[in-house]
Amino acid sequence: MKEPIDPNAAPTVRIDLWLWAARFFKTRSIAKQAIEAGRVELAGQAVKASRGLKVGDALSIRRGEEQFEVSVLGLSEKRGSAPMAQALFAETPESVAARAAEREKRRMEATGYRAPQSKPDKRARRLIQALGDLDSF
Repeated sequence: MKEPIDPNAAPTVRIDLWLWAARFFKTRSIAKQAIEAGRVELAGQAVKASRGLKVGDALSIRRGEEQFEVSVLGLSEKRGSAPMAQALFAETPESVAARAAEREKRRMEATGYRAPQSKPDKRARRLIQALGDLDSF
């Protein structure tokens, strides 16, 4: 026998659907993989992709090298425009500052390195090979 639906219950949306609609991930399947890999936490705990998300929930989302701490402001099952997606959540000021600091750190680490403009020529390849052979001694 089917249980009656409580009309006073807060509406929920699957967490993988919400992450896709809020544009944290490009596809729903990528969002599901991130959840299964433990990169998405709800109130500090790992969740399943089918978990219902409510307004006011706190999420921690790790995407690549970025870490987002957001609170849910709205629910949506459809992917809309970027301004609509940004209205679905609010990122904490600490999270914004931490992401900016990490971005600056990565930029500073990469300043000393310059990628070559082209492939090495014959002479340069021989020098590279010669230097590599020194390591074997």
